[in-house]
Amino acid sequence: MTSPPLQAAPIRQPTVDPLFLATPGVSTYDGQRPLSNASAFFFQRDQRLFLVTSRHVLHDPESGHHPDRIQISLHLDPQDLTRCVAYSIWLYAQGSAVWRQGSDSGGDIDVAVVEVDRDGLPKGAIIRAFTPDHLVRDFDAVATDATLCIAGFPLGFGDTLHQLPVLRHAAIASPFGIRFQGRGFFLTDARTHRGTSGAAVVMREAAPAPATRDLPWRLLGVHSARMDMGNRDSLLDESLGLNCAWYADILLTLTA
Repeated sequence: MTSPPLQAAPIRQPTVDPLFLATPGVSTYDGQRPLSNASAFFFQRDQRLFLVTSRHVLHDPESGHHPDRIQISLHLDPQDLTRCVAYSIWLYAQGSAVWRQGSDSGGDIDVAVVEVDRDGLPKGAIIRAFTPDHLVRDFDAVATDATLCIAGFPLGFGDTLHQLPVLRHAAIASPFGIRFQGRGFFLTDARTHRGTSGAAVVMREAAPAPATRDLPWRLLGVHSARMDMGNRDSLLDESLGLNCAWYADILLTLTA
């Protein structure tokens, strides 16, 4: 009597951390002409949904960058992450910009938000979003040696099969809560590249409250650009390896 052949147990798709579903990549276009790649994340306030990125991703007169729309990928199945759909957001309506940007006493802030029409989203689109509850209210609660992550698409690189970003580990490089040189940002120490602009700078929340349990990360900032010395000798001196991250509480103003 022979035994029936053994069958391998089906491989269960691991559950992806919700951070990966809250941080889509961005492609910018002028009509059908592709321009650049960047990073972004979702932010929800009450029932309104916003896409957050760097302001220079949407409009940068200094470099002549003037896209008229952006495109992101949305997931449709929490188990089969290859099921994605492209979603476009137009940046102008009747000749006026639809994004919001801000400034403070230190000058312009390189953060912009675009409101997303929930009714216009593809059916079944999976959205994970930060909320005001994810923002840091007590600057002293962020230790100087805290480990941070930057979730984005350096040089447009990511998991193209599953449309997921990559994580860069980072450290706080200037006192958190103090505006570096009077500007509305702090410094991070991390290896970053073009395409990371607009990425969420986050810290894992060890004991999340009920309001943040579905996305257990603290939102500290919005990555903008690398910080370097203007008089650095490019042959003798390495890049500083430092970056600007705008404090995320600007989102309360931009989404008011």
